[in-house]
Amino acid sequence: MPHKNSTLGNGMNKTALLKGFLLGIMASALGAFIFITLFSPYNFITGIQIMKSRGSLGKLITLGSILDLLVFAILLKLNKDGIARGVVLAVIVLTVLTLFI
Repeated sequence: MPHKNSTLGNGMNKTALLKGFLLGIMASALGAFIFITLFSPYNFITGIQIMKSRGSLGKLITLGSILDLLVFAILLKLNKDGIARGVVLAVIVLTVLTLFI
């Protein structure tokens, strides 16, 4: 008798992947916000505009993604592998985006 599997397709839960992706994007945005708030005299919007005019927006995105490491480790500890995969996908997308900024 086949058992019912709650995952879709080849074992990847697309909802968990989407949740992880959104969580990864939000964690990166929060990391960038924290970096600008703590290490620059500007507010968030002005800081982004100045970083963009200096050509350093990619570096800001990279620094913001450091927070994704913490989120990824916590998700693995909680056995939320599908959501953790989404966080990795977000980091990959942000990396490719950084190459073109």
